[in-house]
Amino acid sequence: MAVPCLVSFFLSFLLSLSPAFSTNSEGNALHALRSRFSDPNNVLQSWDPTLVNPCTWFHVTCDSNNHVIRLDLGNSNISGSLGAEIGDLKHLQYLELYKNNIGGKIPKQLGNLKNLISLDLYENKFEGEIPKSLAGLKSVLFLRLNNNKLTGSIPRELTKLSNLKVFDVSNNELCGTIPVDGPFSTFPMESFENNKLNGPELKGLVPYDFGC
Repeated sequence: MAVPCLVSFFLSFLLSLSPAFSTNSEGNALHALRSRFSDPNNVLQSWDPTLVNPCTWFHVTCDSNNHVIRLDLGNSNISGSLGAEIGDLKHLQYLELYKNNIGGKIPKQLGNLKNLISLDLYENKFEGEIPKSLAGLKSVLFLRLNNNKLTGSIPRELTKLSNLKVFDVSNNELCGTIPVDGPFSTFPMESFENNKLNGPELKGLVPYDFGC
């Protein structure tokens, strides 16, 4: 009878550790993110990789289960780039990286963040195309990518984001036409200004990426 009890105790012990495993994975992702950044103001000084739980780090917010749900690094004079590890923050709801000098491409792995409510990457130096994978952000309400160096067309997959309330890609180098389906029917033209866009899409008349 001692063996089943021992097995039961061991399983319970493993289950009790599962939040720690999760936060450690998130801590690893955040530390990998930090290694990509140049941080002259030392805003990430508290991001200590020896700690199992990143919830004590500045600019990181966790829920009651110690899952990272918010990352606030807006206007922090950070430069560098984002990597695939950002997609490991599965519980993230708010990613605030606005008004920095972050460049490179927007990682397609951002589309893995199913709980994300707000994605603010505006006023940085991001380049390349807007990833189609962002259509996976089913909970997103705010998607602001304005004032970067983004190119290519606006992915039509984004018209499936039924909860999207605010979308801004102004002041980039986007081309093609502006989507008109789904929530895009409600966004003001100011959200698209100062690009190389050719106005709203004319279905059946010209391709959506006309002019690219």
